[in-house]
Amino acid sequence: MAPGEFRLRVRYQKIGPVRFLSHLEVMRAIERSARRSGLPYAVTKGFSPHMKLAFGPALPVGTAGLAEHYDVWLTTYVPAGEVLRRLRSSTPPDLAASGVAYVGPKEPSLSAAVTLAEYEVAIEGEGVSAEKVGEALDAVTGDRWLEVEHKSKTKVFDLTRTLPNEVSVRPSGSGIVVFLTTRMGQEGSLRPEVLCQTALSRARCDGAVVSVTRTGTFIEGEDGPRRPL
Repeated sequence: MAPGEFRLRVRYQKIGPVRFLSHLEVMRAIERSARRSGLPYAVTKGFSPHMKLAFGPALPVGTAGLAEHYDVWLTTYVPAGEVLRRLRSSTPPDLAASGVAYVGPKEPSLSAAVTLAEYEVAIEGEGVSAEKVGEALDAVTGDRWLEVEHKSKTKVFDLTRTLPNEVSVRPSGSGIVVFLTTRMGQEGSLRPEVLCQTALSRARCDGAVVSVTRTGTFIEGEDGPRRPL
C-alpha cells in the first residue's frame, strides 16, 4: 500500500438476478458503483491505471452471496459511515454494501486469507426429505473420498479435510436446506451443489432443484475462525 493510502474493506451481497453474473461482471459493476459514489479512490501505476480493488474468493455463476467482501484503497480518509452511505446510494440493491471498515496495511489479501466458507443449499423436488437426503449425505461423507469430474479432469477431495464441520439438514417449506462449511485452498474447493447432487443421486431424488447461497466466509487463526469484517 502506497504512503497516504487508506485500505477499506467492504461487505456486500450478491442476490437476485445478479447471482447469474460472472465474477468479472460483478467486479465491473462494483467499480462503476464506486466511481459513481464520488469516493477518492486510488489507482494503480503503470501503462493502464485502474481503480485499486481486490476481491475475496469468487462466487460461481448462479450462487448467491450474503456476506461477500472486497478491499478498495482511498487517497483520502473518509469516515466509514459516510463511505457506507455513499456506496449504498450508488450501488444496485442486489449488490448492496452492508458494512465497511478500515483494515491495516499488513492485513493479508482476502484471496489468500479466506479459507472457509459457509453455505445453505435449498433443495426442492419429488421425494426430497430431510431424512432421506440426510442419510444419503452421511453415506457420501462416510466414504471419505469424492471424485469430481470437471473439464475433462478428475479431482479427488478428502471430505475429512474439505468438510471441517458436520453437514446438517433441516426441513424448510416444501423442501429442505442443507447447511455445510467447506475449506478452500490452492487445490480448489468443493462446490456445495456437487456434494448435494451426489447425495440426491444416491437417494434417488433425480430432478430436484438446487439453489446455493454462500452465507459467509472466514479467516482461520490461532483464536479460531473469524469473519473478514
